[in-house]
Amino acid sequence: MEGVAVVVVPHLKLNQFQFFPIHHSKFCRAAPCGVPFLPSLTLKLKLKLKQQRHHAFPPICTATDAVSEEDSDNNDNNKSVDVSGDSIRRRFLKFYESRGHKVLPSASLVPDDPTVLLTIAGMLQFKPIFLGNIPSKLPCATTSQRCIRTNDILNVGLTSRHHTFFEMLGNFSFGDYFKKQAIQWAWELSTLEFGLPPHRLWISVYENDDDAFHIWSHQVGVPVERIKRLGEEDNFWTSGVTGPCGPCSEIYYDFHPERGYADADLGDDTRFIEFYNLVFMQYNKKDDGSLEPLKQKNIDTGLGLERMARILQKVPNNYETDLIFPIIEKASELANVSYATADDHTKRNLKIIGDHMRAIVFLISDGVAPSNVGRGYVVRRLIRRVVRTGRLLGIKGDGRGDLEGTFSPIIAEKVVELSTHIDSDVKNKAPRILEELMREELRFVQTLERGEKLLEEKLTAAVWNAENNKTEPCLAGEDVFLLYDTYGYPMEITKEVAEERGVSIDMNGFDIEMEKQRRQSQAAHNTVKLAMGNGANIADNVPDTEFIGYDSLYAKAIVQSLVVNGDPAVQASEGSDVEVLLNKTPFYAESGGQIGDHGFLYIAEGESQPIAVVEIIDVQKSLGNIFVHKGTVRKGVVEVGKEVDAAVDVNLRQRAKVHHTATHLLQAALKKVIGQETSQAGSLVSFDRLRFDFNFHRPLFDSEHAEIEGLINGWIQEATVLETKVMPLDDAKRAGAIAMFGEKYGEEVRVVEVSGVSMELCGGTHVSNTSEIRGFKIISEQGIASGIRRIEAVAGEAFIEYVNARDFYLKQLCSTLKVKPDEVTTRIENLLEELRVARNENLSLRAKAAVFKASVIAKKALLVGNSKQYRVLVEYVDDVDAESLKSAAEYLIETLTDPAAVVLGSCPGEGKVSLVAAFTPGVVDQGIQAGKFIGQIAKLCGGGGGGKPNFAQAGGRKPENLASALEKAQSELVAALSEKGN
Repeated sequence: MEGVAVVVVPHLKLNQFQFFPIHHSKFCRAAPCGVPFLPSLTLKLKLKLKQQRHHAFPPICTATDAVSEEDSDNNDNNKSVDVSGDSIRRRFLKFYESRGHKVLPSASLVPDDPTVLLTIAGMLQFKPIFLGNIPSKLPCATTSQRCIRTNDILNVGLTSRHHTFFEMLGNFSFGDYFKKQAIQWAWELSTLEFGLPPHRLWISVYENDDDAFHIWSHQVGVPVERIKRLGEEDNFWTSGVTGPCGPCSEIYYDFHPERGYADADLGDDTRFIEFYNLVFMQYNKKDDGSLEPLKQKNIDTGLGLERMARILQKVPNNYETDLIFPIIEKASELANVSYATADDHTKRNLKIIGDHMRAIVFLISDGVAPSNVGRGYVVRRLIRRVVRTGRLLGIKGDGRGDLEGTFSPIIAEKVVELSTHIDSDVKNKAPRILEELMREELRFVQTLERGEKLLEEKLTAAVWNAENNKTEPCLAGEDVFLLYDTYGYPMEITKEVAEERGVSIDMNGFDIEMEKQRRQSQAAHNTVKLAMGNGANIADNVPDTEFIGYDSLYAKAIVQSLVVNGDPAVQASEGSDVEVLLNKTPFYAESGGQIGDHGFLYIAEGESQPIAVVEIIDVQKSLGNIFVHKGTVRKGVVEVGKEVDAAVDVNLRQRAKVHHTATHLLQAALKKVIGQETSQAGSLVSFDRLRFDFNFHRPLFDSEHAEIEGLINGWIQEATVLETKVMPLDDAKRAGAIAMFGEKYGEEVRVVEVSGVSMELCGGTHVSNTSEIRGFKIISEQGIASGIRRIEAVAGEAFIEYVNARDFYLKQLCSTLKVKPDEVTTRIENLLEELRVARNENLSLRAKAAVFKASVIAKKALLVGNSKQYRVLVEYVDDVDAESLKSAAEYLIETLTDPAAVVLGSCPGEGKVSLVAAFTPGVVDQGIQAGKFIGQIAKLCGGGGGGKPNFAQAGGRKPENLASALEKAQSELVAALSEKGN
């Protein structure tokens, strides 16, 4: 066997893939039987190379010296080389270390640079050096940098090379060596160290970089036919509008050299892959756009580890390398599918999991916790994408029979196992990583189960309506918002699922609904209608439920009725969503702002494991006093008439009790601080927070916030025992008890009193002593409607979690800003001022650029009228924002002789249109007004606008209509002014 020897560890059992000899490169990617060659961590790939290992600084190896084209793909050599991902990383770093480079560790995925959310490139930690902000202590360095990029997230698994997490191997020179040495070493690394056949390597250089072209062709010896000159967009790197910049040169691997040189396109992913990028930082771009040579020329390179592994391991894509494929294997095992025989859609889903799990594990390891903002949102989105994708693959529970378990931590364990040579600290942080994943997955599974069913219904309806109306299917904005707001279904996943079905979503409608929610206070829903499919109401046939939840969190009860899919049923089997009515219950039903309890119903026989389990995730009240327990049958069969053990989740009940009592204390504190006239206007008592709406005319001052928190925490510290009494309503009112918002009261009422602090009519659950609340903190206060304010706060366990999270974020912020906690405010103020100055400079530059573009198009003005006295200029101005477009129009109207009419249009961003009209007095006097004119034109672009007779601006949402709108504007102006000119 020639080329590659595959050595299988004797005890290894190969159960999903076949491995086979590789005789020639053109047969490397698939066996004769069509099964792809896939590496495993337990396999050692041995590649024999002709060259002996070079000494520290060998002479440059030319393309013709290295390996002849005839034998480079079928070597008969005397050296075996490990081509595992870990080996490639190690060999790269050792190669440059032996050439004087300092090996530096990978920077965190959370960068020190406040302008960047995540570490996206290997050069990021050296950015201050390249920008000249700080001097370098080293002449040159080399790294293997962990990177995160999510801008191409929808391409993950779809292409052979897109990732959210990847490693960038780099060598950097800070004024030491430059273009010649960088090129020579890159070639030597590729052809000698990694043994790539020279005739398979193509080069790109910047179109004007003759130096690089000459080095590649004359000194390295690459045939000119394999060197492509590319433009600024592809091969010129800039750090910004001004500053260090320079040309790039890239090395590509050719998978199909038999196709020859004619019409070769380096952008063809089916043939080429770029694996090494060399940036020659040799210029400084000035304000006027001109380039001046840098005094210190730098080198910044990046070699994609996953791409090089794909090439050396001879697999069809990056995912099937030993860096990612073991993760895919683990996902395949849990899903009980074979990657080798799976269809393309299944393979893509497995690749998504393999890719995303790497990003998730390393992000959490670097201190990024899932949340709804910033970096935390990136992690949460990736986790939720993994969970949804796993469910699409058929993974249930932990994939091993425990339907209440989680699968993402199991896959994460494989990522941790592979992390040793990337970041050895990941293993130490594994318990926290796995715990975070388990918590996030469990939370999102509930969201998925509630939202997936509704989303499917909405998508089916959208497709059906489109077919009947012969329109394009579109999911209404209010439906997307319903999924987001009521079911917690992420908008991005809704969009992704819809696109899979060929359905677009109405983002404008979604934004409108989001704005409505911000402005309106939402009252709690206290009852639920129990309508059966035949129109009858099941509540008519069931007596009221006996509630014992004030005194006990456990009860033996009888199943009196079952409802499955809106219809009555005598039994419900495993997997069914069910509504259960019991004769008595310890579960609190949602009312008075407090959400319903969670817990379980068990059916047992003897002392063995329960034969049936129902997970309860919500409890509501029907008309009267019937408690409806909503949940899912997790095990066995539940039948009407059976006895169940009803058990409330103790931890969640305690969280609700703490927040409900804290709500009473909050109302008492508000009355003391801002006045007795304030009253409750709504509330929510949840497990993770409380929400309290109240009547007040202005925002609270910081001092009032502090006073309110001080009062409440003081009452907590006093450890006051709560007293609960049932008494006639009139007696309670005479005693001064306050009614809770939204509650209905009978003749007998329940009064909850914190002696000396609060007395309220309340049917909710409460702590027995204020000390149980532990602590209280306001997390937000805002206006939600005219005269209505809203406070959100945390108490108890949620308070502890909040304080710990804030402390963590402060430490992270201090670390990022390199300051002490008491210096954070000053540092941020300085950064904001710098940002303000930079933005103003940017606006000034944009305005100057727009004026320059205007000066170029001024000569395009049409002369209209019999005597050609009117000048009409209607033009599209590329890459110009609304303010700069205004500057351009003002310049043109001052430049063109009166009478003149100017209309300009641009697309400043995705889904945005900007329009401006400027008319001189000579045009306005003819009865043509800029405001009215541009408003009509903007309607063609899905927008509107207006202004003064001589100057007006407008906008739109349909960039695709801009060209035709400008054509109409020109034709109407020409026609109107020609008529006036006659």
